[in-house]
Amino acid sequence: MTPLLEVVDVRKSYGDRVVLDDVTLSVQPHDVVCLIGSSGSGKSTLLRCLNLLEDIDDGVIRFEGHEISDPRVDPREVRQRMGMVFQAYNLFPHLSVLDNCTLAPRRVHGLSRRAAEDRARELLTTFGLSEHVDKHPDRLSGGQQQRAALVRALCTQPQLLLLDEITAALDPELTGEVLGIVRDLADRGTTMVLATHEMSFAREVATTVCFLSEGRILEQGPPAEIFTAPREERTRQFLRRVLPQ
Repeated sequence: MTPLLEVVDVRKSYGDRVVLDDVTLSVQPHDVVCLIGSSGSGKSTLLRCLNLLEDIDDGVIRFEGHEISDPRVDPREVRQRMGMVFQAYNLFPHLSVLDNCTLAPRRVHGLSRRAAEDRARELLTTFGLSEHVDKHPDRLSGGQQQRAALVRALCTQPQLLLLDEITAALDPELTGEVLGIVRDLADRGTTMVLATHEMSFAREVATTVCFLSEGRILEQGPPAEIFTAPREERTRQFLRRVLPQ
């Protein structure tokens, strides 16, 4: 089967600092790939490179069988088929929740206002936000804002969803709420690549776990393998620090 996403020997530096070093990764349709590792290990940078928010220095990124790391590729066309949700929500503060969710389907995908609103309202209802469609983001809790950001990404019906530490700013109760939604998306077959510090979530939901350290994927495999029998000493050290004893 042709991978939906393929990353081959990708390198990225900021000046003399190497942040991604020969990263190789393959994502099949319906996979849930969890990127784990300490802060600064390269997880967020990798996601930003996948969404073409950062240029790579070397290597190849292919999406749906086409090379998207070629400088001649229009990032806007690629992002029409990818959704990305950030830790900081990045909702437009001057727009209502409904308008946040319908902007891209209308402006980028050419949907009519009615079709875009129907799609958004259905998703907002599914995610428990039907009573908040006319509110601005500052009227929502952190968990509600993150759910709205997820709905906004899903309204474009992306082939791939990228999630960057989306629970890092939430308290434990809201973290569980948002992760429950992501778990539902995984159950529905949504293809995702996400950076997370939530090890129990990665263990339960991921099809593949990738441990990053100093910009390299040191180890990747099924959750049972990574969490119970990691091959690399650095992986074992990391898991000893983050898993309950």
